Amino acid sequence: MSLACTGKMWHRFGMKSPMRPLAAVLCLVTSPLLAAETPPEGFQPMFNGKDLSGWVPVNVAPETFTVRDGMIVTNGNPTGYMRSEKVYENFVMEVDWRHMKAGGNSGIFVWGDGIPAVGTGYTRGIEVQVLDNGYNVKGKNEWFTTHGDLFPIWGATMTPAGRTAQRGSRSFPSEERSKSSPEWNHYRITGNNGELRLEVNGKEVTIGKDCRPRKGYISLESEGSECHFKNLFIKELPSTGAPESESHNPYTGFNSLFTGTDFRGWRVPEGDNHHWKAAGGEIDYDALSEAPGEKHLWTEKEYSNYTLILDWKIKATPYNNPTIRSIQPDGSDKLDGSGTPVTVPGPDADSGILLNGSERHQVNIWNWPVGSGEMYGVRKNAASSPELKAAVTPKKRADKPIGSWNRFEITVLNKHVSVTLNGEKLIDNAFIPDLPEKGPIGFQHHGKRENGEWIEAPSLIRVRSIFLKEL
Repeated sequence: MSLACTGKMWHRFGMKSPMRPLAAVLCLVTSPLLAAETPPEGFQPMFNGKDLSGWVPVNVAPETFTVRDGMIVTNGNPTGYMRSEKVYENFVMEVDWRHMKAGGNSGIFVWGDGIPAVGTGYTRGIEVQVLDNGYNVKGKNEWFTTHGDLFPIWGATMTPAGRTAQRGSRSFPSEERSKSSPEWNHYRITGNNGELRLEVNGKEVTIGKDCRPRKGYISLESEGSECHFKNLFIKELPSTGAPESESHNPYTGFNSLFTGTDFRGWRVPEGDNHHWKAAGGEIDYDALSEAPGEKHLWTEKEYSNYTLILDWKIKATPYNNPTIRSIQPDGSDKLDGSGTPVTVPGPDADSGILLNGSERHQVNIWNWPVGSGEMYGVRKNAASSPELKAAVTPKKRADKPIGSWNRFEITVLNKHVSVTLNGEKLIDNAFIPDLPEKGPIGFQHHGKRENGEWIEAPSLIRVRSIFLKEL
């Protein structure tokens, strides 16, 4: 680069340019970097300035991340992220960013997974904070700053170094160097053998050590406000042999079924009147659909063989169910001495995942002692063999407490069904002869209310992070 254009680099790193005014004008006119930023020596572009090639929207809407005037733009809705196609272990990354309103929030996730952690819109990984100086809430400069924090999120770990937060595991920057909206900032992020170093506008200020994972995707975050990114370049460094235990989970082949903002790709029951709601990265149901007919929520597309991953929670259990049964490992009801089924009355809610277009072939979400994951319709079917009834009965209760997020992983393959809940295998490759070959996937409506009181267990559920891999 000619001397006349070195002033751009001074400005980029937040320092006063030594150039004379005429030289600065000449640089603006002649520098090829302004029209199409050239990678620094040894670096490769992560963004071509034209489209999102090389990036994968994970749990966001098509319009959440777009390209405008040579920038990647996130509108902040819904909360979520877009990851790199490529996996990185050791690297140096350059990126410019700016917020478009005071107090804007975003981030860069390093060494992340292919789908979000349970119950959140974010990946497990190390976050490089991208936060505008106008973000003023209680705890500023105590547990967070706006000048380049590094911290582990959602199951990742990191040892803070240098200046650290009063609580938690954040590394704080040694200096306050970030500029406020709408000015541009420059980050240089170096990740090597599990150590992360951040330079803000030309000076290293933050360090995190012993990061786990230390290999994975690099992601850009959407979190409530418009943020711009440009001049994204990366230089890979030699591998230090991160083992699988210290690497990301790629979730290869999984695609989101939910935009996080609306029901594109879903069939809302006619006449529902907004009781099935989509917003903020979640589907929320109050069990009060006004649809005159079927009230379930279905995908528009039909599926045959697949693995489905989704997070769900029961919001509340307002109905005291007097008929909850105690189910034996073989799928039969526990009986008392007179041969009558034993009941264990208690608070209840009831929903489920409907497989291949069939109401009867559902994977239950409820509050019975046997736990969620049971296939009630198959177990209670008189045509089911004793072996099948046992096969679709959970081997243990794996539900988290009411109000907590749970994760299902359901595999349907050639009429065989497997169900894992919160990492516990409940149903293992059960063969279900009458499972339809193909059909949509649904969320079940259940419950009835009269005079303001529930007279059946309601499907008061929230669902998020709905991913499917076709097999």
